[in-house]
Amino acid sequence: MDRKVALRQILEQNPADPLARYGLAMEHVKEQDYQAAVAEFEKLLAVSPGYLYAYFHAGQALEKLGRLDEARNMYERGIQVASAAGDHHARSELAAALEQIG
Repeated sequence: MDRKVALRQILEQNPADPLARYGLAMEHVKEQDYQAAVAEFEKLLAVSPGYLYAYFHAGQALEKLGRLDEARNMYERGIQVASAAGDHHARSELAAALEQIG
């Protein structure tokens, strides 16, 4: 079975499943369907705002789409969440990504 089909089936049963939502977003990234990836990351962050990897990968996808202001905003949101959670590693990765796009 196709991985995306399996993830969508999981999400039909539980739309708030963060792991399935993240997996589906990453499948879209693998296929270079960045628009769909961003949409899935946004859905994930709406229900699981503490899912720090989503901020980084959503920012990367937004960069690929040339939506740099939105990418900056995504990284900044992630930095705030990582700081509040005390996750210094995630914060530094998000800050480095933000610095790279200026």
